[in-house]
Amino acid sequence: MERVWHKFYDAGVPTHIEYPEKTVPQFLFDAAQEYPDRVATNFFGATIKYSELANQVDRMGTALLNLGVKKGDRVAVMLPNCPQAIISYYAILKIGAVAVMTNPMYVEREMAYQFSNAEAKVLIVLDHLYPKAEQVREESGLETIIVTSLREYLPWYLSLLYPIKAKKQKLFTSVPYDGSSVLNFRDLISKSNPKATIEYPELDDLALLQYTGGTTGVPKGVMLTHRNIMCNTVQTSMWFPTRRRGQERVVAILPFFHVFGMTVAMNWPIYNAGTIILVPKFEVKSFVKTLAKTKPTVFPGVPTIYVAINSYPDIEKYDISSIRFCITGSAPMPIETIKRFEDLTKCRIVEGYGLTEASPVTHVNPLQGIRKIGSIGIAISDTDCRIVDLETGENDVPTGELGELIVKGPQVMNGYWKLPEETSRTLRDGWLYTGDIASMDEDGYVFIADRKKDMIIAGGFNIYPREIDEVLYEHPNIQEAVTVGVPDPYRGETVKVFVVLKEGVTMTEEEVIAYCKTKLAAYKVPTAVEFRDSLPKTIVGKILRKVLREEELKKQK
Repeated sequence: MERVWHKFYDAGVPTHIEYPEKTVPQFLFDAAQEYPDRVATNFFGATIKYSELANQVDRMGTALLNLGVKKGDRVAVMLPNCPQAIISYYAILKIGAVAVMTNPMYVEREMAYQFSNAEAKVLIVLDHLYPKAEQVREESGLETIIVTSLREYLPWYLSLLYPIKAKKQKLFTSVPYDGSSVLNFRDLISKSNPKATIEYPELDDLALLQYTGGTTGVPKGVMLTHRNIMCNTVQTSMWFPTRRRGQERVVAILPFFHVFGMTVAMNWPIYNAGTIILVPKFEVKSFVKTLAKTKPTVFPGVPTIYVAINSYPDIEKYDISSIRFCITGSAPMPIETIKRFEDLTKCRIVEGYGLTEASPVTHVNPLQGIRKIGSIGIAISDTDCRIVDLETGENDVPTGELGELIVKGPQVMNGYWKLPEETSRTLRDGWLYTGDIASMDEDGYVFIADRKKDMIIAGGFNIYPREIDEVLYEHPNIQEAVTVGVPDPYRGETVKVFVVLKEGVTMTEEEVIAYCKTKLAAYKVPTAVEFRDSLPKTIVGKILRKVLREEELKKQK
């Protein structure tokens, strides 16, 4: 069933958008022309105006051209959220090169695979990560490494303290700059001409190789064009009809090297000429202080961040009421977490959904219309969705029944880099097969049950772990929980849950199981409970169910 536009849509959200014939970097230069003195970035108090940001993007673009980077060449960026990440990203896209956003937490093996698979010529990296980059340079084929330090863009007083902190944390900062293959970021910018002639990219040119995991376990490079990224930036912007051009302040805690952060915490505010409050790392104490001090109006986040803020001691003493609206994704948001955070801020949290292959946003709950808790909302402008049967993937299932969610829209990728067979399995007749099991109600709201690969089959019953997760989150003593299927000689698989309790409370395995018996059918009730101090998470805070399942499989051997 394709979603239909209906009365539950916001009056201010269009069903169809007339997209500008502009690439994402042109949004930055538009903002610089219209609001030259508007603060574009705030990095621990050091600010850069839009005119300055555009100038530095121009200069970095020239520097890359002078290094021999041509249209279509891949340039890897391995940075946290800092001004250099924004400058690098927009400079790469402006000259028609392809950005390869890389997680700074990667180890050498992961770096080597991604750089060599992408055939990256240049890497832009933090100084303390340089030793790892140097180790993989030869095998990955990197020609040039551009090194930068957070110190270069900090306020002067924090810049003075940076060497002390780096030494205390044993961070490598002594880079052997040689003027040819190892270069300094700030030096390149200062010595480059901002007005060099360039070949601007076309909308259908490749802009980004965004690597994502898959059922094969091998990271896949998702090919996103300038049109894909531009359309999703505009789609997400139109979803917030009360946005104020040139006035919003967006706190960027979601990393730019993740596609969610790239779109909603970087491209979205620049498209709207807003200020980006840069936060390179989440630490709840400093983050709460940042919220109170910088007064953001928009807060894109993930459930684990909201949970941490809600649980922060004396959070009521901090004024975070400047936040006007939040968008959250990556995992379901517990109802109590939503209520608690909205009580603190008086804002509205809307849950959404996306995936790397869709740039990433495809669904969001309406900001001003009907919000259905537990739902990912309805398909955004110019996006169609269907729920199809799990066997063939061709037939629509009846309203309310489970099937695989598939989507179609201008934000959907071109395919996987160098993986035509994987592409043909995922993209069929223009439809993106998400791999998520979902249902759609009569109003077009979609509810995710689980990943196809996460489904537990116990004694012939299909069990969706997220249903059990939601039940556990409702318990007042439980802060975090995740459910996995573990091998069982009798049932094939059985249910095990991992639980993190709230500070100062205790529970036993028997108490957790007894609670679940009051909320779940007998075949869904966990047979084992493991208490932990923390759960493994991705960089954006999504709990890694796969890691826990693999741990359990190793125990069985």
